[in-house]
Amino acid sequence: MATTRLPSAGFSITIRIGVTADASAIGRLTTCVGEAGAIVTALDVVDSDPTTVIVDLTCDTADSGHADQVVAALSALDGVDVRKVSDRTFLLHLGGKIEVAPKVALRTRDELSRAYTPGVARVCLAIAENPADARRLTIKRNTVAVVTDGTAVLGLGNIGPAAALPVMEGKAALFKRFGGVDAWPVVLDTTDPDEIVSIVRAIAPGYGGINLEDIAAPRCFEIEARLREQLDIPVFHDDQHGTAICVLAALTNALRVVGKQLADVRVVVSGAGAAGTAIMKLLLRQGVGDIIAYDRQGALHRGLPDLNPAWQWLAENTNKDNYSGDLAGAVRGADVFIGVSAPNLLTGDDIAAMAKDSIVFALANPDPEVDPREARKHAAVVATGRSDQPNQINNVLAFPGVFRGMLDAHAEEFTEEMAIAAAQAIADVVGEDKINPTVIVPSVFDSRVAPAVAAAVRAAAQAPAPPPAADPGPADLPEIAAENAAPANPLSN
Repeated sequence: MATTRLPSAGFSITIRIGVTADASAIGRLTTCVGEAGAIVTALDVVDSDPTTVIVDLTCDTADSGHADQVVAALSALDGVDVRKVSDRTFLLHLGGKIEVAPKVALRTRDELSRAYTPGVARVCLAIAENPADARRLTIKRNTVAVVTDGTAVLGLGNIGPAAALPVMEGKAALFKRFGGVDAWPVVLDTTDPDEIVSIVRAIAPGYGGINLEDIAAPRCFEIEARLREQLDIPVFHDDQHGTAICVLAALTNALRVVGKQLADVRVVVSGAGAAGTAIMKLLLRQGVGDIIAYDRQGALHRGLPDLNPAWQWLAENTNKDNYSGDLAGAVRGADVFIGVSAPNLLTGDDIAAMAKDSIVFALANPDPEVDPREARKHAAVVATGRSDQPNQINNVLAFPGVFRGMLDAHAEEFTEEMAIAAAQAIADVVGEDKINPTVIVPSVFDSRVAPAVAAAVRAAAQAPAPPPAADPGPADLPEIAAENAAPANPLSN
């Protein structure tokens, strides 16, 4: 079952064309592009003479092959000379997407003496005497390291640190744009957990927080747990916690739309890797009715042999009826489907078999677990990870505000209480009087989101620590490790 990709800005091209200067020339170009399945977004006249017009035609295409087809169709027109084709995505990345800029002008000898030697020595000695002052007097106050080994980048897999760098640059740009946080990519040419932990621990004095990114499971769990133990600054694995926060926020509002309570619903999660595991832990922490975890081994259930410790824990603490069938059977009668796995696993008929007023979060990118158009015929609420569909669940709703709040609070760790506070803040930005089936999360460009999340996280960080629970339960879920059984989390960028 194939999903036809729609044109998007991710495959936007600009074509410089020479065309004969007659009244219908421009119309022929735009008609040709439309018939080829692309969308014209701009057309600019660059130059002209009595016989020829030079135009730059910009259009969105579905993928690189589709872009080639559009160019070929234009080239086949009489009187058309295709002179140059530019991929606008590659142009945006030329020279990288971030830079370092000084906060002080350094215009005079006086300013230089205070910013650098000899005046800087006094600040160095103050920090040597009281290391906590580094949070006030250096970039540590507002700087995050975005750390990766390039082993689980988007849906691309293990492409290495150099190839991962454009994603980490983009992450740093999002930190600055939405949270006012200065972030810097740290791409490591090693996949050894011991080396990664050692390197991050060594560079930590210069940062106020660590954002782990696109590190494959199960190493990502181990690395995060060890760094949390060893560092006095927050360590946040966005593929896990950012995704879980955004899913909980979206589900909170989706349940408001359909009039159901979390404690009453059965949820099926496709993908028990980093993202799926974190989502399930947070939902269990909030008292979800039941969860069935599904991965390449099938539905995780008691009695399934040869499970790794993480999946064994899930098998023992989810799936009350011990379901052991396929994914289509798991979603039959379920209230909620959450996919963080692979494309085209379900059909519209599968969604039709879910409970009345069902909720579908098909978050694999670029192609979701079920065609959103088919899902909307049967589900009450549908969300994806795509920017060209309603209800985009995107981690940028969470991580800039989460780190803004933690940095402002001088937090030393990231906690579940912060995650829950962040999710509630995101959900509440929409407002109960504004939510509807196509608006369950705010826009990533909503200027209220990051400040609201930051305030909620800051309050959670500064609140007294809750007393330990008397009995173990969903609130005391252990840190766990999982096989990298599902593709990388599609939401983190």
